[in-house]
Amino acid sequence: MAPPLSTIGFDADDTLWQNEHFYRLTEEHFTSLLAEHGEREVLSSRLLEAERRNLGLYGYGIKGFTLSMIETAIEITEGRVPVAVIERILAAGREMLNHPVETLPHAREALERLAGRYRIVLITKGDLFDQERKLAQSGLGDLFDAVEIVSEKSPATYERLFARHGDGPEHSMMVGNSLKSDIVPAIAAGSWGVYVPHALTWALEHAEEPVSAARFRRLAHLGELVDLVEAIG
Repeated sequence: MAPPLSTIGFDADDTLWQNEHFYRLTEEHFTSLLAEHGEREVLSSRLLEAERRNLGLYGYGIKGFTLSMIETAIEITEGRVPVAVIERILAAGREMLNHPVETLPHAREALERLAGRYRIVLITKGDLFDQERKLAQSGLGDLFDAVEIVSEKSPATYERLFARHGDGPEHSMMVGNSLKSDIVPAIAAGSWGVYVPHALTWALEHAEEPVSAARFRRLAHLGELVDLVEAIG
């Protein structure tokens, strides 16, 4: 029999509230600003390249995304990007940082039904201020026993956090929409990994589903989570 659960970790962006949708809208605006310098697909590809190489410098989040858009605009135009375009890119980044939080279906219900029965931990990547803002605006903050905003999600991250906030990975579950960050490393650490797909997932978060892993589960939405948790124990 599997060890009983004591801790459940939740990802934030695109698991509890909308996130990637706003990045896609901003990217569309970005490519329209630079339309005379290349096709949309080419501009998006160059932006993704910039994001990938800048992760180690800026980390995850809107601020790094905005800097990568500016860098791409400079590269695409060979340094001739108008100041007005840079200003509009910065304005788009500020708009993202100020956008209201939209919680996803079943998020509150699932947290409310599990809170008090298990230790509930928010485990998210991204900019500290922005993630704290979104958590506060979501109205979900009081349902968590702990909040961890990390620079990266690796097996060592989950081993450390599930030991800090519970009885170790073998007694823990991670719930999220990113196979690369939420599911694969959590399972590697020894916990359950519950994949709840989102319609939009950033290209750098893609990975293969670990379908052969005994502790992997896939749900259609968070409304199915409580039944799964109760079945596991």
